[in-house]
Amino acid sequence: MILGTAGHIDHGKTSLVRALTGVDTDRLPEEKRRGITIALGFAPLQLDGVGTIGVVDVPGHEAFVRTMLAGASGVDLALLVIAADEGVMPQTREHLAILTLLGVTAGVVALTKSDLVDDDLRELAAEEVREALAGSSLAEAPIVPVSSATGAGLDDLRAAIRTAVALVPARARDEPWRMPVDRVFSVAGAGTVVTGTAWTGTIAREAIVRILPIDRTARVRSLESHGVPAGEVGAGTRVAVALVGVDRDEVAPDAVLVREGDPWEPSRVLRADIALLPHAPVIGARRWLRFHLGTADVGARIIAPGGPLGPGETRAVRLRLDAPVVMRAGDRFVLRAGGDAGTIGGGVVSDPLPSSPRAKPWPHTGASDAERLEWMLLESGASGLPVASLPLRLGLRPVLVERLLKELTKVVRIEERLVRLSVLAALRTTLVSLVEETHLAQPLAPGVDRQAARTALSPNAALADEVIRRAQRAGLIVVEGATLRAVAFQPGASAGATSARDQLLDRLRASGVEPPSLAELTVEFGAQVPALLKLLDKEKRIVMVALDRPFSREGVTELLARLRRHVKPGTTYSPAELRDALGITRKWLIPFLEWCDRQRLSLRRDAGRTFGTIPENP
Repeated sequence: MILGTAGHIDHGKTSLVRALTGVDTDRLPEEKRRGITIALGFAPLQLDGVGTIGVVDVPGHEAFVRTMLAGASGVDLALLVIAADEGVMPQTREHLAILTLLGVTAGVVALTKSDLVDDDLRELAAEEVREALAGSSLAEAPIVPVSSATGAGLDDLRAAIRTAVALVPARARDEPWRMPVDRVFSVAGAGTVVTGTAWTGTIAREAIVRILPIDRTARVRSLESHGVPAGEVGAGTRVAVALVGVDRDEVAPDAVLVREGDPWEPSRVLRADIALLPHAPVIGARRWLRFHLGTADVGARIIAPGGPLGPGETRAVRLRLDAPVVMRAGDRFVLRAGGDAGTIGGGVVSDPLPSSPRAKPWPHTGASDAERLEWMLLESGASGLPVASLPLRLGLRPVLVERLLKELTKVVRIEERLVRLSVLAALRTTLVSLVEETHLAQPLAPGVDRQAARTALSPNAALADEVIRRAQRAGLIVVEGATLRAVAFQPGASAGATSARDQLLDRLRASGVEPPSLAELTVEFGAQVPALLKLLDKEKRIVMVALDRPFSREGVTELLARLRRHVKPGTTYSPAELRDALGITRKWLIPFLEWCDRQRLSLRRDAGRTFGTIPENP
């Protein structure tokens, strides 16, 4: 469980954390000198009946809102700090807006420095705070007057935090592990150490992790949570991870650690439902904003149907990022603009991995899991939808994904891809048309090459093979080895094709043991020769002794007979001796002897060739 502070500068966040935990979270010399929080601070808070929860102390100065966002992302409940002597200030309102955009609905308001005002001013301050909370995610949060200096109200604050903790559901452990990194440093004897808040899943010592987006792997040497060694840590925990196999300089402070084998993938494009705050400027398609998710802070441009977005508007959009970010559906983000605009809105990721960089936004906001799954299936088409991507694209635990898949109808699962039956039917029609068109265009060819059909049907080979199997089972095509043809089709069955085939065969038979080459036959009979030869070879009327040297079957039979008459098994013969025995020149001799080698009729040695038993027919 993570408790995050929020509030205006000098309203006493760090002092309150020190009073609650005994830990001074201002650790940097610059923070000590200036008396303000610059970097994120962390401390363990012990609560009776609850145990230890992590506290993230964030800066209140407007110059460090980016750091505040990194700390506020991933918190379970908020501790909004407002000084009783100053009341609600600009950063109070911005931090409250950020908490609302991040979906933090549990929390407590600490009315600090209450010892500096009288009862009337304290009551007026509480009324002002309640008005500021109206319409926010903390509208019903309790307001507790406290003094870090005197200790007054601290017990009441602890009790209010305990009550808020009980309202926060525990994070699921059966999810892919993810930890945005907020600090990187080196420790003697431990090497590179990174810290962060574990968002999802669990990680154990000695596990292999990936560092995204650079995609480097490392081994977890050790784990600590608030200084205590641990063998395993889960979501909602502050974690320090000592890594083996990576240098400190290689890990950016906004990197993300994930477990090796989990399906996390950085992305520059996402679909999202965004909402602009009432004071936001009009946002057009060409305006670049700052996109904050976890510890990531990157440039982003919104592509929204229907024109520019206006203040207070909510819409389904596509966002393009100028650097890859690790995310999943359901993640909340904040949008900030330059100048005085500050935080202008935020949103919820509805698809972190669209199938195309130019994918259209979803049809409407607030879509259910089932709706988004149907849209993904429609969009995937002939490629199919990878099941492994769904926990990220839907933002669901794997067990919930499987439950959702069981509710699907008219969808089949092919080697961990989902495809609609209507898509398979359309692809089957495409396949039959491809086969028929090929027969018309190439009547001499035996049919369509299977690999060519796969390429035409789908980028996924397993899906294409399923289409071929279904067409075969339906009696629409015949599969012969690597060739597909129509049921009633016979290569070269037309009168013209038969005549050309017979003429070519007669030419090869007439040439005997010294047939013309492929090039010579092409000059004589035209471009259809390769197809005719393939057909004759399939009918076993010719023998392709070499790729460019077709022999009639009768010609090869004659050469085998001459071998039987002149060679003895086990005797080695030189090429010259074989030339004299066969009565052919080197032009035909070498291709024929190499064919004999491939058929294992002969064994080539340095001194010549040795033959075994020679068959009567090829």
